[in-house]
Amino acid sequence: MTTRRLTELRVENFRSLKEIKLPLGPINVLVGPNGAGKTNVLRVFDFLADVVRTDLGPALDNRGGFDHLMFRGGDEQENNITVGLMGTWSATVGGRPDEYTMMLHGGPLERDEIFDVGLPDGRRRRIWVDDENAITTEYGADESLFESEIRRPAKRIGLNTLSSGLSTLPRLSEEFGSREVTALADFLSTFRIFDVDVTRACLPSRVSRNGDETIADNASNLAGFLLMLRDTDEEAWERLQADAVEVLPQLEALDFEYPSGGAHAVVVVLRERGLRDTTPLLDASYGTIRLLGLLAMLYDPNPPALTCVEEIDHGLHPQALELLVERIREASERTQFIIATHSPAFADRLQPEELIVCERGEDGSSMIPAISIAQVEEIVRASEGMPLGELWFSGALGGDL
Repeated sequence: MTTRRLTELRVENFRSLKEIKLPLGPINVLVGPNGAGKTNVLRVFDFLADVVRTDLGPALDNRGGFDHLMFRGGDEQENNITVGLMGTWSATVGGRPDEYTMMLHGGPLERDEIFDVGLPDGRRRRIWVDDENAITTEYGADESLFESEIRRPAKRIGLNTLSSGLSTLPRLSEEFGSREVTALADFLSTFRIFDVDVTRACLPSRVSRNGDETIADNASNLAGFLLMLRDTDEEAWERLQADAVEVLPQLEALDFEYPSGGAHAVVVVLRERGLRDTTPLLDASYGTIRLLGLLAMLYDPNPPALTCVEEIDHGLHPQALELLVERIREASERTQFIIATHSPAFADRLQPEELIVCERGEDGSSMIPAISIAQVEEIVRASEGMPLGELWFSGALGGDL
């Protein structure tokens, strides 16, 4: 079975991302100063997910329109936005990856899209969404066949000019690539930015009745999710609880109470050393609540295909970061991560291929990555193994604070 992964993101003229080509692995940690463009990388995926859920026109309207998304730096006004993805989301097994490109042109707004995906029999399918038409062709592994076949397209249908193939084609028949496009649309639609809302995470949440609870993007259902995990996956629950005990020295165990009676709602309580009574999570520290939310996210058995976390280290003791990185690597078997941080202590625990240094140029454009993985590895060797966080903080990798 092919693992669904993105292997590359290409962006032109989206906010500060004037022109970036970003290789993506299982774990991608963005480091750099404020305003370097880290958040804009996450906004690209949020935009694509919104296109899938609502269509192109509403997704643009929700962000202030096409002009509001355009890169505003440099001497010349740009008039197009391009977003491209490479990865494995279709039936492709080995060989050439799947590709998707969206091109938006202003005044009046036009869009073009290209899907190029693998088919189970080894052939490939290419779909153009151009003006009001979607055109689909199929061709063999030999790219030379492509030029001859494209002159006689197999199928053509009409589409609204402000509709996207990402949102429209999955509803059509398989001859228009619905299966392969649906695979990408499903991948993008489950994208989430995970950010623990400590105020809501400690409140009562409903008790799951079907055993397939997933942690909410803001951890507002933390108690219900943890209870479900305890009842359905004893091994995962015991490991999560052991992790919490390891980095919270006062903690002996996690437990649950039912404030409304009848087991309709549940809250998390802490059993702490030296205390006669349990401590409601509502009375716990900010860092404790946030840590439990992050652990819940990392032990989620049904995560989205792509998980983004901003300021992952916020509120956490540095001793917790070693364990957090270990759990992220384990969870990356189930979900691909894009993480933003300002913490050298967190970066110290990363491998060169997991670190993405971000900078911003004189014209306001983001340089992501500012240096290649090979360059990072060379700098580490020259430093005789100095941790990445120290190298970054010192300015040796660029993107310094």
